[in-house]
Amino acid sequence: MKPDMQRVLTLLGLVLALGGCVVTTPPTAVHQPMTARPEPRNFVPPSNGSIYNVASSRPLFEDRRARFVGDIITINIAETTQASKNSENKTSTSSAIKSTIGGIIGLPLKTLQGAELNASDNNSFDGKGQNTSANAFTGTITVTVIEVIANGNLLVSGEKQIGLKEGEEFVRFSGVINPNTITTANTVQSTQVADARIEYKANGFLNSAQVMGWLGQFFQSYWPF
Repeated sequence: MKPDMQRVLTLLGLVLALGGCVVTTPPTAVHQPMTARPEPRNFVPPSNGSIYNVASSRPLFEDRRARFVGDIITINIAETTQASKNSENKTSTSSAIKSTIGGIIGLPLKTLQGAELNASDNNSFDGKGQNTSANAFTGTITVTVIEVIANGNLLVSGEKQIGLKEGEEFVRFSGVINPNTITTANTVQSTQVADARIEYKANGFLNSAQVMGWLGQFFQSYWPF
């Protein structure tokens, strides 16, 4: 083997080996950022005391529900979907042609007189389809208020990362919450969140083993058979 070819193969092996060792974070479609720090208050608060704390202060008659940027809310994920679809199509066409050559006077091809021509065509199609899907996702995740919208609704986003020896699992959530649906314990049902985006993804070799390689995807996309 030529030295140049041997160097190319060695470099390619190193690239593939390094690519297998890199742990990537799965892409996400939830609202960004997934956390935010509290915004400073406009007024000048008094200094901290033995009981009073400026950072967590609330008016005397105000509850502890989240309503500022940086506050946290616990989301109870309870999503269940079920759908089914049945379809059936039938078509049928039929046609027939019959012709007879009559008498030919003063023209050639007299031998074809009295000949009959028959043609028929039948075409039918029968198609059926059925699709059923069911999904269930339950759990809890605590998110952060990243924006207070003009009408008072809260845009929240957050991520829970769980490290396992086979890889890492990511639970992500974002959406818009009406403050009136927040309980006194700062919890909200996921079914009460608008524009909810819920993700459960993972990385590691177990997840990679279930994904077709890029070369296989290429041939699968362009293979004509």
